[in-house]
Amino acid sequence: MGGLSRACIGVRSVGGMERGFVVVVCRACDDPPCAKVCPTDAIKPREGGGVHLDITRCTGCGNCRDACLMGCVFWDDEINKPMICIHCGYCAKFCPHGVLSLETSKEGDYA
Repeated sequence: MGGLSRACIGVRSVGGMERGFVVVVCRACDDPPCAKVCPTDAIKPREGGGVHLDITRCTGCGNCRDACLMGCVFWDDEINKPMICIHCGYCAKFCPHGVLSLETSKEGDYA
């Protein structure tokens, strides 16, 4: 069964079909604020940017969600834990409209 309850990305309208949509996904910060505020070290920075979430250490406090300036820490209400994209490309592979892709870019190249 499909659904967005455990999605690590979000898609938001910027004004309907005419103006398009924006994908909200972890921006792989070099110094992630979500990791800084985690009281149990369940979120740790990854080499190259982004974070690794150890869900077994997470207490569900929500500090990470509140600290993310981009709104990229999504929440699984069923388990009361964060969901953070790890840039694996799974969503792009199964996007029914072919609008998602996983690409590498040079530092500072945010086209």
